[in-house]
Amino acid sequence: MSTLEVVIPVHNEQVQLAACVRRVHAFLRELSSSYRIVVVDNASTDHTWAIAQGLVEEFEDVAAVRLAEKGRGRAIKAAWTASYAEVLCYMDVDLSTDLRAFLPLITPLLSDQADVAIGSRLHFESTVRRGPKRELLSRGYNRLLRWRLGARFSDAQCGFKAIRREAAQRLLPRVEDDGWFFDTELLVLAQRAGMRIHEVPVIWTDDPDSRVDIVSTVLEDLRGIRRLRRTDPPASSWAESLAR
Repeated sequence: MSTLEVVIPVHNEQVQLAACVRRVHAFLRELSSSYRIVVVDNASTDHTWAIAQGLVEEFEDVAAVRLAEKGRGRAIKAAWTASYAEVLCYMDVDLSTDLRAFLPLITPLLSDQADVAIGSRLHFESTVRRGPKRELLSRGYNRLLRWRLGARFSDAQCGFKAIRREAAQRLLPRVEDDGWFFDTELLVLAQRAGMRIHEVPVIWTDDPDSRVDIVSTVLEDLRGIRRLRRTDPPASSWAESLAR
């Protein structure tokens, strides 16, 4: 059983995948002797799966899983649910988040000082390079979460997160979303359950080739917020249900 498992969810990422995995692998090799990288291909139609299989043959500590349906949340959930690692992580294949934030991300989890850890582009110590449109959307979205859901975390959607396996086992069965809202729902449920959420500043550079459809993602997020508003139980109910 590995101490760390890093999941890289991908959909039609034949251009970036190999370079990403090799870079992450080299980084983890210097950091830990007990790790595994899991590439989760969710319904790619290009050569992504073939490249993932080649990486499995190249590295003994790289695994690959293929899903028939799309969805970043679906990919992360499938890998984390099947994992036995002590700390589960995920990062986006574009590596927009500088890997120097990885050790500060996982250290509180390994030392049992936190249950969930997230990279925050809105942390006052973060360095972020992205256009004004995405900056405005990000800040507006996270303000909406604070207003409508009482969120106490600053950045729900940065693709750089980690969780202790025990926390994942308690939360994942309750996360309904399989798409981009997965991150937000996971954090809201963790907060409602009284879990410790640790935030780390990041150096983040926007990927000009991002595949995110902003309009459809915003609509999906708004539907998710409405759903969580309707299913907001008292904190005591959450604590009791997760203890069972």
